[in-house]
Amino acid sequence: MAEALPPSTAPGAAPGAAAAAPARRHLPPSLVIGAVLVALVVGVALLSYVWTPHDPARINVRARLAPVGTPGYILGTDRVGRDMLTQIIVGARTSLYVSIVATLVALVLGTALGLATAASEGARQSVMARAIDVGVAIPGILIALVLATALEPGNTASIIAIIFWFIPIAARVTIGPARQILALDYVEAAYAYGRSRAYILWRHVLPNISPILIVQASIMFAAGILVEASLSFLGIGAQPPVASWGRLLKEAQPMIDVAPGLMVFPGLAIMVAVLGFNILGDGLRAWLDPRQITQAGH
Repeated sequence: MAEALPPSTAPGAAPGAAAAAPARRHLPPSLVIGAVLVALVVGVALLSYVWTPHDPARINVRARLAPVGTPGYILGTDRVGRDMLTQIIVGARTSLYVSIVATLVALVLGTALGLATAASEGARQSVMARAIDVGVAIPGILIALVLATALEPGNTASIIAIIFWFIPIAARVTIGPARQILALDYVEAAYAYGRSRAYILWRHVLPNISPILIVQASIMFAAGILVEASLSFLGIGAQPPVASWGRLLKEAQPMIDVAPGLMVFPGLAIMVAVLGFNILGDGLRAWLDPRQITQAGH
């Protein structure tokens, strides 16, 4: 609970409890592995702002389709002679930018909607909950495709499409835990004390459901990278000369028989990023699970 006293100061605590050493908790392996993979992807994206092997927009027709290991082109070049390593590095920046911005905006809006629904009563709560369920039930990629097609192709279109997809998901994840917190005795006591509903949601409910939201954010980051790559592959996401892993896959598709590496490297980049965020989410779920904290105290 948000205002619960620590065990060492709670009434009736055993003598010497304050001096007891806190139980040691071991980091889940999945948390470590996921954090390393995510740090690698984020590090590559940040590196693209200060250094790349070549100019991302530079075209060298004489070096087109250079094989892997060519001097000056470690991962070879694409069909117009652009350095593939440079494109992969800059593509990380694009994918993370779209995914992080869209996820954070959707998480804030979805959480607010979920809290408002959980705090509502009667028919209003029922209508809001059913509307959120409908939003979750509609295939997300369909929503993204419709919105991205209606807007001008580019990263902005991808961000808006992902936001509209993720808002009902974030709201649905918020409603159940928020209702459980609102049903607790100390929340009823806060109401009796004269606290406003907004204060209770902000001071008591949100801090208690934050571990769930953190885990959900990690999963949404992974999904956002996949959606951005999908939209770019379909031609309604990142547009030239902006580098994107999905667009690299699209451009490499006709050359798969001649230069399969052009599809392998962007695919591996997407796999590492998505896998990293998913594993990180699993590790955070295990690390933030209250049952783990309880077991560590025995």
